[in-house]
Amino acid sequence: MADGEKRFQSAGTLKPGSYVLIDGEPCQVKGIEKSKPGKHGAAKVRMSAFSIFSDQKMNLMKPTDYEAEIPIIEKGSAQVVALMGSTVQIMDVTDYKTYDVEKPKDVQGIAGGTEVEFIKWGDKVRITRKKGEGK
Repeated sequence: MADGEKRFQSAGTLKPGSYVLIDGEPCQVKGIEKSKPGKHGAAKVRMSAFSIFSDQKMNLMKPTDYEAEIPIIEKGSAQVVALMGSTVQIMDVTDYKTYDVEKPKDVQGIAGGTEVEFIKWGDKVRITRKKGEGK
């Protein structure tokens, strides 16, 4: 599996809604707790996050000055080419690349010819919503 692009940012500056890599998995931060520095230690930050591709809950606890890896998530629009059981084949409308992605459980009404929005990091792709609908 090829990893996508990433940059580094101090863990203490992350906010809910930011992206962060936890154990090599791109996650979206849902909650952050910061502890004050103790007598012998640095201030710590504890993040709870969900993997954006598997919806698995993950946690990260590091010093606030830790250089966290931030995945650079690409967003795009695509058209559904084919439905193949639990897999959907989509074609990016800008560069015409096709991707086979897992059919999302939280997006209804996907059919051939439907326009969808997707996120991509490395070789991982996920449909986020059907075009023209709010989430």
